[in-house]
Amino acid sequence: MPKKTFPDFELPATGNVNFKLSDQRGHAVVLYFYPKDNTPGCTTEGQNFRDLHAEFRKLKCSIVGISRDSLKSHENFKAKMKFPFELISDPDEVACKLFDVVKMKNMYGRQVRGIVRSSFVIDAAGVLVREWRGIKVPGHVEEVLEFVKTLK
Repeated sequence: MPKKTFPDFELPATGNVNFKLSDQRGHAVVLYFYPKDNTPGCTTEGQNFRDLHAEFRKLKCSIVGISRDSLKSHENFKAKMKFPFELISDPDEVACKLFDVVKMKNMYGRQVRGIVRSSFVIDAAGVLVREWRGIKVPGHVEEVLEFVKTLK
């Protein structure tokens, strides 16, 4: 895969912080895009990242979830699920457009625009080193963790 870096972006996140991509230099980061707070697949995916969070931390890798939900929705979701990582609110699709994750999808027989569940690993130098698109939740977080273990 060709080395790819992304333009810097800054978006509001839970915990009263602004997430800035350039601030992540010096350690790896997993950005996972998900469709909607409090939906079954998104809840399970977040719980899986939560349950393996300590393993990612040992590898000096942070995790950040991103969706188009409001900060208020994210704060409630994070508190309810006890996520030890921040969730980024991207209602204007700034990061979604950079990572090209919004597509037309079929939902109950209708075409709707939505986030395609995707994960990206960016290394300590700020380079995209792996991406997964249109993923299925079972086993995904474990696969991401196994990949992060291969980073130097």
